[in-house]
Amino acid sequence: MRLYRLENRVLLERDGTFVTLDEPWDALVNRDDLAGYLRQATGPPAGVNGRPLASIGSQEVWAAGVTYYRSRTARIEESKPSGGGSFYDAVYSAERPELFFKAAAWRVRGPGEPVCIRGDARWSVPEPELALVVNRRGGIVGYTIGNDMSSRDIEGENPLYLPQAKVYDGSCALGPAMLVREEPLPPDTTIALTIVRNGAIAFQGSTTLAQMRRTPEELVQYLYRETSFPYGAVLLTGTGVVPPDDFTLQAGDAIAITIPPIGTLDNVVGAR
Repeated sequence: MRLYRLENRVLLERDGTFVTLDEPWDALVNRDDLAGYLRQATGPPAGVNGRPLASIGSQEVWAAGVTYYRSRTARIEESKPSGGGSFYDAVYSAERPELFFKAAAWRVRGPGEPVCIRGDARWSVPEPELALVVNRRGGIVGYTIGNDMSSRDIEGENPLYLPQAKVYDGSCALGPAMLVREEPLPPDTTIALTIVRNGAIAFQGSTTLAQMRRTPEELVQYLYRETSFPYGAVLLTGTGVVPPDDFTLQAGDAIAITIPPIGTLDNVVGAR
């Protein structure tokens, strides 16, 4: 089952048909037994008229870093000049994960909306990630796709610049829908990234959830240890797909992130 957030309504896709739900997004995310409720939910038949909005209501977006070995390696290489390379190796093997604030809901872009690269960055990449939708009690109620736009040169200059490398207008996209299921996604679930420039593929890569060092439940448990989320939260789980060091995004690049059970999140890099 998938939930789509549209203007002034939420659509449920179930068994190939769409119905309109009366409840707002925030209430649905925090419902007890959301999957069970959606199996029984009724509403008028509907179609997806218009582009879905970002799969978020009033939630905050947080992110986990260095959860894949490929990300660890990339972070070590980018931060060597500043002497910070060992930080990323240490956090990869540590018990405590790296967690950081990524975006307020109003900064998040939806499917088809432009994402941004910083004007003061020289090396920018998208980071395709599985995003966990978590209710206020710390339960994972759904999954969506996240694009964690990142300025690798700014982060590499000094690890303390991480917020500037990660948090800015248009630095996060979510969608196209929230997948609701009672069982966790299987380890062989694929996350694929394609970047098209001037009609040609500029980069393509993929990974699977089996490559994650930490479990989604572990990441959520640390996030909720001493922090409350009255509306719930969205947690990006890290990336295992990193373009080569000589690649940087340009205005007009088309970014497609696909996780087959959820769909494809499409965005274009906007001009500044």
